[in-house]
Amino acid sequence: MKGIILAAGRGKRLGQLTENQPKCFTILHGAPLIQWQLHALRAAGIDDIAIVTGFLSHCFKHDLTYFFNPDWAHSNMVTSLLAASSWLEKETCVVSYSDIVYSADVVRSLRATTGDIVISYDPNWFELWQLRFEHPLDDAETFRASNGRLLEIGAPAHSVESVEGQYMGLLKITPMGWHQITGFMSALSIPAQRQLDMTGLLRLMLQQSALIKVVAIKDRWFEVDSMSDLSRYEALNRSEFPSLN
Repeated sequence: MKGIILAAGRGKRLGQLTENQPKCFTILHGAPLIQWQLHALRAAGIDDIAIVTGFLSHCFKHDLTYFFNPDWAHSNMVTSLLAASSWLEKETCVVSYSDIVYSADVVRSLRATTGDIVISYDPNWFELWQLRFEHPLDDAETFRASNGRLLEIGAPAHSVESVEGQYMGLLKITPMGWHQITGFMSALSIPAQRQLDMTGLLRLMLQQSALIKVVAIKDRWFEVDSMSDLSRYEALNRSEFPSLN
């Protein structure tokens, strides 16, 4: 099994921190975000890892495989994922956003869950959203699942009851799952593909009766999307974060 980290975007909401470096180089509790992801993947037994780059791609010096999204400034996560097609069509891959922090156990649970498209989600999302946002529902999206299968994702949430969890930006895709995704994508126009984010893709695929599996996480995780996220996480005790040892 291989790992793919999607790191093409600029991360404008981090302001000056991403003027001269990719978003995943942002330091959190003494380590760049990319280091947290690489450690978790490797500790879970995934050593063959690729990074999809875009903004300031020359900054990456890790001894890894690289893919490049040349349209990074005008596209979204799904376009970055398409850049890694040569891996996805041949190998099962764990795909990670580059602005999240999670433990190796989260990756192990994802690896162990059967399915061609499997996403990790946090059933205790409200605790993290309360920390990050003054009004948690302003940023939350609907999420419903039953018997390990995704039923709904990605619509604006109007009540806490409509949100059974939050997708965290970590998923597993088998070659068969990738075949399903690319088959669905082929029916979309190029402009539509460029603007499609991951939850949008999952939501549209559900409308086509796609089988998307889910696995709930138990450990805490963190998403760094803004300066306020960063400052609030830095105020937490380091022991609340996964180990890097």
